[in-house]
Amino acid sequence: MSAFERDFIGYKRSGETPGLVINGGEAMELTQISEQRLRRIFKSFNRFMLLLWRLGLGSWGNGTEFGGSIMVIKHTGRKTGLTRYTPVNYAVVDGDIYCTAGFGRVCDWYSNLMAIPQVELWLPDGRWAGVADDVSDSKDRGALLRQVIIASGFAGPLFGADPKKLTDADFERLMDRYKLIRIQRKEAVTGPGGPGDLA
Repeated sequence: MSAFERDFIGYKRSGETPGLVINGGEAMELTQISEQRLRRIFKSFNRFMLLLWRLGLGSWGNGTEFGGSIMVIKHTGRKTGLTRYTPVNYAVVDGDIYCTAGFGRVCDWYSNLMAIPQVELWLPDGRWAGVADDVSDSKDRGALLRQVIIASGFAGPLFGADPKKLTDADFERLMDRYKLIRIQRKEAVTGPGGPGDLA
């Protein structure tokens, strides 16, 4: 366990329990405090990433080994009906887009997609209308999650999921915590309200 994980994130060692994360083959559990810290870190980072996209700089640093592949999901709030924007890491597998909710079903954006699956994607190669569904029970879920974590850059290891060290069995255990979402692209989107709207 690195000093960063121990001191800043505050991981707590655990046995084989639900909600675990895997780090170098060791099972650990996020404490409530460390999960709150991670949420704050990602909330700040997501605001920055969304600003880059809205300034027309979404491809800046996108697809690098460190930063990972990042897209923006434009979705509808299930309670408010308001438009929401969520930057997430993703992988393209057989033409479909896969992403994961690292905090599981407690993620507001995940709950929004499950209630209103029609979304718009901002990808480096354009905007797409799509439909989201949860494929966490797919027979290929471990392999698909591995692809998303590989494409996540620093985010996977920050959560304790280093795809270079994890076995297929480790990825299956991670599925107790992660939710895997598939978004099928339907048609290209043009017009105002997309990337670069603040430029």
